[in-house]
Amino acid sequence: MPLSPPLNFGRWVSENAHLLQPPVNNFCIYDGGDFTVMAVGGPNERNDYHVNETEEWFFQHKGAMLLRVVDDGEFKDIHIGEGEMFLLPANTPHNPVRFVDTVGLVMERVRPEQAMDRLRWYCRSGAHDTPTIIREDVFHVTDLGTQLKPLIRNWQQNEDLRKCGQCGTVAPPK
Repeated sequence: MPLSPPLNFGRWVSENAHLLQPPVNNFCIYDGGDFTVMAVGGPNERNDYHVNETEEWFFQHKGAMLLRVVDDGEFKDIHIGEGEMFLLPANTPHNPVRFVDTVGLVMERVRPEQAMDRLRWYCRSGAHDTPTIIREDVFHVTDLGTQLKPLIRNWQQNEDLRKCGQCGTVAPPK
């Protein structure tokens, strides 16, 4: 198979910014045998946490982003500035928050056949001592950009899915 030519990422972003739109804001640039590279733009309006069984690498090309995580039983924020990169360990629940007019790259492993990703929503009411899951969707990733959108829209449009089974609080759709 012939090699792909190098990609001028800055030019690609200026010509394809329309592809980086909510709610997921990503576009697959490379889909190889081992890795997938996605361009991701801002802003986004999501309150889900993604759990991937493999590591994810983040590079912030333009502007800064916030990576909300659940680490050691606590909600934590990781700030990734322009020009910075971060390697997220496998199985770390995370919510990437992207701001207006920002662009980054995310590189993920192609999922092994048996790997299952999760999309989680947590109760943020303050009634719990530790992160409490309201809902979790489990799926095998084949195309993250298309698979997340219906799960997120289902959460946003169905109030019953957003009700915490422990405290009764209804989470906001976004």
